[in-house]
Amino acid sequence: MNSEYIELHTHSCFSLLDGAATPEALLDRAAELGMGALGLTDHHGLYAAIRFSIAAQERGLHPIIGAEVTLEDERHLVLLAETQQGYRNLCWLLSRAQLEHEKGAARLAWAHLPDHTQGLIALTGCRQGVLAAPLLAGDRDGARRQLAELRALFGAEHLYVELQHHLRPDDDALVAGLATLAREASLPLVATNNVHYARREDYRLQQMLTAIHHNEALCDCRNRLYPNSELYLKTGAELEALLGAYPEALAHTVEIAARCEVSLDMRALAIPPTQGNEDASERLRSLCEAAVPRWYPGPAAAARAQLRHELQVIGQTQLAGYFLMVWEIVAWARARGIQVRGRGSAANSIVAYLLGITNVDPLAHNLLFERFLSTETRTMPDIDLDFCSRRREEVIQYAYERYGERHVGMVCNYVTYRARSALRDVGKALALPQELVDRLAKSQGHWGLPAEELESFGISPQTWEQYLVLCKAIQGYPRHLSIHVGGLCITAAPLDEIVPLERATMPGRVVIQWDKDNVEDAGLIKLDLLSLRTLSAIDECLDLIQTHYGKTVDLDALPLDDPAVYDVLQRADTVGAFQVESRAQQQALVQMKPRVFADLVVEVALIRPGPLQGGMVHPFFRRRQGLEPVTHLHPLLAPILAETLGIIVFQEQVIRVAMVMGQFSAGEADLLRRAMSRHRAEEEMARFRERFVTGAMAQGVTEAAADDVFTKLAGFASYGFCKSHAAAFARTAYDTLWLRAHYPAAYYCGVLNNEPMGFYAPRVIVSDARRHGVAVQPVHVNRSEATCTLEAENAGGMAIRLGFQYVDGLGETGAERLVAARPTTGYVGLDDLCRRTRLPRRLVEQLILAGGLDDLPAASLRRDRRGLIWELGRLRYQEEALPLPLAPDGVELEPMTYAEELLAEYGSTGVAAQGHLMELYRDRLTQARIGTSQTLARAQNGERVRVAGFVAVRQQPPTAKGFAFFTLEDEWGLMNIIVRPQVFAAQRAEWVGASVLAVEGIVQRAHGQINVLAERGQAVK
Repeated sequence: MNSEYIELHTHSCFSLLDGAATPEALLDRAAELGMGALGLTDHHGLYAAIRFSIAAQERGLHPIIGAEVTLEDERHLVLLAETQQGYRNLCWLLSRAQLEHEKGAARLAWAHLPDHTQGLIALTGCRQGVLAAPLLAGDRDGARRQLAELRALFGAEHLYVELQHHLRPDDDALVAGLATLAREASLPLVATNNVHYARREDYRLQQMLTAIHHNEALCDCRNRLYPNSELYLKTGAELEALLGAYPEALAHTVEIAARCEVSLDMRALAIPPTQGNEDASERLRSLCEAAVPRWYPGPAAAARAQLRHELQVIGQTQLAGYFLMVWEIVAWARARGIQVRGRGSAANSIVAYLLGITNVDPLAHNLLFERFLSTETRTMPDIDLDFCSRRREEVIQYAYERYGERHVGMVCNYVTYRARSALRDVGKALALPQELVDRLAKSQGHWGLPAEELESFGISPQTWEQYLVLCKAIQGYPRHLSIHVGGLCITAAPLDEIVPLERATMPGRVVIQWDKDNVEDAGLIKLDLLSLRTLSAIDECLDLIQTHYGKTVDLDALPLDDPAVYDVLQRADTVGAFQVESRAQQQALVQMKPRVFADLVVEVALIRPGPLQGGMVHPFFRRRQGLEPVTHLHPLLAPILAETLGIIVFQEQVIRVAMVMGQFSAGEADLLRRAMSRHRAEEEMARFRERFVTGAMAQGVTEAAADDVFTKLAGFASYGFCKSHAAAFARTAYDTLWLRAHYPAAYYCGVLNNEPMGFYAPRVIVSDARRHGVAVQPVHVNRSEATCTLEAENAGGMAIRLGFQYVDGLGETGAERLVAARPTTGYVGLDDLCRRTRLPRRLVEQLILAGGLDDLPAASLRRDRRGLIWELGRLRYQEEALPLPLAPDGVELEPMTYAEELLAEYGSTGVAAQGHLMELYRDRLTQARIGTSQTLARAQNGERVRVAGFVAVRQQPPTAKGFAFFTLEDEWGLMNIIVRPQVFAAQRAEWVGASVLAVEGIVQRAHGQINVLAERGQAVK
């Protein structure tokens, strides 16, 4: 390390809302200045430690890991990790500081230091430091006592008195006083600059972040701002000009940097031991071999060969314990009837399949294990587990109990600035008018304003330009931490010695300071224990089948060739199914017309933002329909791309192309895929390109052709979808369609009990159930339960009885009270129900409007809904009150009409069990010659039509170039509407605000799908 000076006290943007530069920007500047190393000391955190370390190594710099802590007396101390023990102590101290105080107010208790200073180098801090603060207050004796205490804790070789000079009026005196203290105590000096930004001109950005942090305008928080722009990354020469009287202070920075050697590769600390400390590899082998006959009952030579290969790789990467840990969690869940499905790249593994972690046979679907794991893999493999949403918390609690609270933590997310949040926060910091900021934040990135409008708000062109510059500057900067949706980090060593822990916003939750990418790069285990409402719906459906049909369905044993499933897929009759019910999926299905399960896998992978943006979708369908010939980038690739007609769809295909054409090993090919998808440095991609071209040319491929294939490969890798992930999703989609086809009442009931879960509102699910022959009965106080249930019909089938959950405002507590208080013979009247349940009147009124009291057994003064509401107003009910009948009051009320009852039911429950809103408009619409979904089904291509329906779906995807998509519903079905950008803009209020729309447009028929290209829309009132 030949540098004359190394900066050891640096804050990045991960000193949340304080540092004003990314770790990469600071490293780039350090490299420009000729520094061989750089220290990162963010406030109370190691959020950027992994990212910083990797970026430093990529730039040939030595990373120094540390943090600046605030003690309980508000003074600061800088701690640098010299050794692995020091790093562990640093994590432990930061965890204590975070966990023992409220979120965002971390303070380190002095009492924690005595036993946790080994391997740490302490710097005494800046103006708020342990020595500077008492010196500035005139308490020299207090500073001496503080220094003596620090020396006793850290020792003379690990404690440095920190000097900084920022051209403040009292800096000369402060530096001299600190140097005197150091000399008296025989302690070394060290020079730092308390860096908060890479270049001087970035100081305005740092000031603005400070204002945001304190939720104040810049003009109101001047006392909180640094007084000048000196906190940038300086050269040794610049610091020598300020601290020239203390040359040893600069020299010591290089010595300290050389002493700090810490590795952030945590693989050895990652995998918890197996129960009983048995040999993990042998245990894994035994479990897998025992499962082969079940999953491969016939000749299993191919399965056993693949198993041997995978076990060998797992053994070489020492990951047997990882697979056993996941197996334990899955087995625990299955034993308790908790639905669980593994997905992601884990479905490429036959080991995961045999252990029951995934339900996708990798051999049957020609999946590539090396997409999941190889000997060259630099990171831990990632297994995502979807659990029944109602019971996922049980699984999380099991993990805490099984491995211990110090070994389990939730992964965090860094909530970063995007356009809207930047516009709002910077606007407030610059004290811009709230009206203007709100308007800009809602403009979806269209930030331009004419000069006269700026002038009307009192904003100068200079202020406006500065505003836009600052908004763009903080794009991607972290604002705060949140908790990952399901990422759980499990380690062998205590987590608080690997990464600092802190409180989550959610009560009772603790998160680690690294996100999923950092966890992966550190070599730690991350399990995604995710909740999937579809699995809850499946779980309930299977229970209902068992209860009402007396049958047990084993979904893992379902054949994947049921004609009933492919029939509805080809017709895009998929409302309520997993993954394939959206408008885009339905449009693709009628073009794809899946005939076998492999077709469904491809279709699921294609309809994603990436493939759509990457231009894969339309060429594939044109080839599928014979509208263009199937061609390949090179003849060598034909076997790899045959299943997707020459189009790269799957990430596994990228790996195989690299292996076949570029002669990469499987592990190298996956490293290439990772590099492409994570936008690695240009130098790394250049090396991969050279390696690929060389391998291809060795097989007779021309340099130009090989270079062209690599370029296309890089483009597709960013968009391609993991085939194993698509296969897992396709399998769940198939299961839902199979259940809907064979047990529709049970399936729709499960879906309704787990809303919101899909693409459509419950009222659409109810209508679709009726269209598939399932009767739906309304809420009834004597027949309904808290959730939807099945009840036998006279004709012998099963009907769905809506549950109390659908009564607006009733909630779980109200529903449970209704069920618990209900006598065996049922409620006999309104007064009986009120007296027993003591529900608030507004909730009883909602029950009446929902039709829940329409058919009570006892006589009532008024049996219709309007009369019952009137009667409710007269009741005085209390606990233990006698059920005294009300005297007639002589008031005669008109019964509710059918229309009023239907609207009341929609208003109370959001659904109509036995009617449809469009019935109320039908006479007027017929007179106006506005058609229905039935007339649209008979319309010819190019015909002009007018149709109307309730708005079921309203979409304007960012990838659709301004087009909007509507799905309207009437009594007989759904209608798809396409609205061009100019039509949408011309009638925006109608398109956005109407609940019932009449649309005039041109019919487009293609591949069995019918759309209306709208020319105008009108709200129906």
